[in-house]
Amino acid sequence: MSAESTGLTWQKSSYSGNEGGACVEVAIGTAVIHIRDTKDVDRPSFSVHTDGWAAFVAFAAAG
Repeated sequence: MSAESTGLTWQKSSYSGNEGGACVEVAIGTAVIHIRDTKDVDRPSFSVHTDGWAAFVAFAAAG
């Protein structure tokens, strides 16, 4: 886990259900978005620069 990813507030999509935790969580850092698997929150997270995250969200929203 990156040093910056400690002490963050993690959020799961409101579209995620509670049937087994097959989801990802994100936390907003100063210059990056941290991403982790809800099934194993103790494993290291990975980080994406905010520009990359914005491009990913725009791509996903476009379908």
